[in-house]
Amino acid sequence: MTPLLALVSYGISIVAIGLFTAKALEMYRRIKAGQPDPTRGNLKRKRFALMAKEVLGHTKMLNFTVSGIAHWFVMIGFVALFGTLVTAYGQIFNPKFHLPLIGTWTPYNLFVEAIAWLTGISIVALILIRQVTRFVRKDRASRFFGSYSGRAYFVEAVILAIVFCVIALRGLEGALMGYQGNPWDFALSKPAVNYFAGFEYSRIEELIPIVATLKIFISMSWFIVVASNLRMGVAWHRFLAPFNIFFKRNVDAAPTLGALPEMLSKGAPIDFEDPKEDDVFGIGKAADISWKGLLDMASCTECGRCQSQCPAWHTDKPLSPKLLIMAMRDHALAKVPSDKPIVGETISPDVLWSCTTCGACVNECPVDIEHIDHIVNMRRFQVLVDSEFPTELGGTFRNLEKAGNPWGANRMDRNSWIKECDFPIQVIEGELPESVEYLFWVGCAGAYEERAKKTTKAVAELLYMAGVDFAVLGARETCTGDPARRAGNEFLYQILSRENIETFKEVYSTYKGSKKVVVTCPHCFTTIGRDYKQQGYELEMVHHTQLLNALVKEGRLKPVNRATSKLTYHDPCYLGRHNQIYEPPRELLESTGVDYVEMPRNKERSFCCGAGGGRMWMEEKLGTRINLNRVDEAISTGAKEVAVGCPFCRVMVSDGMTGRGSDVAVLDVAQALLRTVKNESGERSAQQSSDVSPPINATDDESKGKVDQHNSDDSAPLDTDSSAD
Repeated sequence: MTPLLALVSYGISIVAIGLFTAKALEMYRRIKAGQPDPTRGNLKRKRFALMAKEVLGHTKMLNFTVSGIAHWFVMIGFVALFGTLVTAYGQIFNPKFHLPLIGTWTPYNLFVEAIAWLTGISIVALILIRQVTRFVRKDRASRFFGSYSGRAYFVEAVILAIVFCVIALRGLEGALMGYQGNPWDFALSKPAVNYFAGFEYSRIEELIPIVATLKIFISMSWFIVVASNLRMGVAWHRFLAPFNIFFKRNVDAAPTLGALPEMLSKGAPIDFEDPKEDDVFGIGKAADISWKGLLDMASCTECGRCQSQCPAWHTDKPLSPKLLIMAMRDHALAKVPSDKPIVGETISPDVLWSCTTCGACVNECPVDIEHIDHIVNMRRFQVLVDSEFPTELGGTFRNLEKAGNPWGANRMDRNSWIKECDFPIQVIEGELPESVEYLFWVGCAGAYEERAKKTTKAVAELLYMAGVDFAVLGARETCTGDPARRAGNEFLYQILSRENIETFKEVYSTYKGSKKVVVTCPHCFTTIGRDYKQQGYELEMVHHTQLLNALVKEGRLKPVNRATSKLTYHDPCYLGRHNQIYEPPRELLESTGVDYVEMPRNKERSFCCGAGGGRMWMEEKLGTRINLNRVDEAISTGAKEVAVGCPFCRVMVSDGMTGRGSDVAVLDVAQALLRTVKNESGERSAQQSSDVSPPINATDDESKGKVDQHNSDDSAPLDTDSSAD
């Protein structure tokens, strides 16, 4: 019997280890063959420390608390129970075999048994979560929708079977000793010891090699199955995820959001003034994907956490970040590499252009996949090479190119809001005087869009009241390039950004103080403050809620704590997830004495308004409207007002309230502060400064475009429990 068991165990081990090693090397070669990206190898010590903290601490996995804890024990069990596999090889020949030095050490045996039980309990919990989710949240409502469930079931079954073998072997070992050893050695496996204690001694000696062989066979079968499919992310992530986290783009604990990656070709930034003939513009086919992109895709566990938070998916659009990464992985890591275009063949244009770049997917991903980078890189190829993009963007691009703003408004009208102010505002025509502390970047929306202009005037008035010396650029401003860059038109972004950087250099040419710029638009905040760094220019960016909050704390602005009607706050994606600014707007609102209430989805789990990623300028023809989903949540809080900190959010939330026929007012945080500083009643200021929409036809839409009345009536139900899986 022993020779046969040894032949089976050692034979399958040789095959499994050889096959897995060969496939691991193939995976390495396939990933290494991707486009070079030299930006990932800096700050190695810091990268390692961040990776160790995220992996060992499961810092992102714990966003889903129960499954995060369960997964931690399964991960630890995968490594900690390796000694039991080594022991099994010896037990085939000698049932009493144990590891040298530590095999009879009581703390080690207690540790092994504890980890085995906790791993078993945890995998059962994960199995139950998956199955309950299947039945409670059917079809698209489930984060596992579209995942390769069979592969997950196989992995779960293997783990459960291995835990069973470990406990069974511990029980047989204890029964074989007949309690002659240290009783603490089998403290956690006594039920198994008691079960096998009634067996004859010879029978126990026969069973130990059999169970040991079974354990080895199951373990090696797992390696063989995994090696047979490079696209089995649910298994490969055990080996690849730490590397993927190590090589994440931003070397800090925050999600890889904010600035978009610099556009590289063959590892070097593209010179848009004199591009090379063989430059690679974005992602058009598998060969265009960088090695880090391929590592991203191979690391995907198909857990669906990104899918559970995606606003496009929640409003019945075809985009699922998970399914997109899976499709790109299956295309790029196919057994026979494909030269076919990704968009059109693997990814439909509707999927590509549904993304709002809100960052919910990147924020949620436990292995730090950079979904937005891949989406924008595909958009870059579509715009710059194929000239295939939504027709509405054509007009937006032309307006940005000719007028310097997405509306196509006259550049000289950027100063029109100043005429509506009854206090002086300094417009800089040359260099910035040393007396000016802040340059107020008004932005396109703040200068042209009527609702956003209210925010601009409120901020300016508050700064004036606080005695802050500030100035504006007026007609010297041009669009930061955010809409162009997020929509894939990198060439246009480069033109706009360079124009602004030259303006900043002129303005600050003799300025000796800190170059502080205050903005009301989180998109301008991100683009100027983070994207422009890639071109070697840095400014100290301050969002208006941060500055106003500081002024209140310093006593330079004194709100009269007079409670008004109930108010809720909508976190802008580009202020919150992209820049981790959550508390200043809330502190500012609380300082006004309002009856503040949170929406269920708030802070890092805030639901997008639908305007980011260039979507502000595109019609929303698929599924239901994202802004309606969000305003339904706001209305459900019972709040009479919704405060925002972004002009795009203000437009979308206002239009959503109009679409719902709601009388809930929409205002900026600055307006909420201004009315209390001026000691105005909530009722009076709500009518004067908020966007109050009487019940009207939802097709009357000033800025965004027409609202689809059918979609308004059939908005996707609010899913406030998306984090409970």
